[in-house]
Amino acid sequence: MRIPYALIPLVLLALSCGTSRQGTGVSASTDASSTLRTREVGVVEAPQGKAEEQQPEKKASEAAKPAPSASQDQPETLGDQVVAYARTFLGTPYKLGASGPRLFDCSGFTRYVYKHFGYEMTQFTGAQFQEGREVASFADLQKGDLVFFGQRGSVRNIGHVGIVVSVDEERGSFRFIHASTSGGVIESESTQSYYLMRYIGARRFLPDEPRKP
Repeated sequence: MRIPYALIPLVLLALSCGTSRQGTGVSASTDASSTLRTREVGVVEAPQGKAEEQQPEKKASEAAKPAPSASQDQPETLGDQVVAYARTFLGTPYKLGASGPRLFDCSGFTRYVYKHFGYEMTQFTGAQFQEGREVASFADLQKGDLVFFGQRGSVRNIGHVGIVVSVDEERGSFRFIHASTSGGVIESESTQSYYLMRYIGARRFLPDEPRKP
């Protein structure tokens, strides 16, 4: 079919409009390409976000680890055990000649506590002072030692006994647990004037503990 010469300009105009639409299509594909590149950048950033989320979990697991116990390096001594057992009788009433466990006098109390750990001793204050091993001075005292005091009327005659619960080496004093006539089983300080004036000496039945450097 032949196109009349008069219609040729119209055909050329139609072809130029098609070219314009193709140009618009190129522009759309360019936008899609940029969108794809944006998504690719997002994929690169995603692992970084996950790594940051995992970091606190790692720190939390490290913080959850239990700290080592200091008490594992400090085993309880026999002196500590004697003191702990003696303290279970705090508040028990006093009665002269009583040997426990509901009533005690001073020597009956020390005898009862030591018998629990396999040590036999006489239930008499003067006799207990002759048993065990002598402790030369305050500086040599340790937990569990027996300490002896004079009587009310005669400070040179032994009339009372207790068990050392702690020693203050700097002050040169000690704390002890005993069955007192007024308060039953209590703890007292050697610095109290009544006991300070009547202190006679100490005896040891337990093994010697290593001295602190």
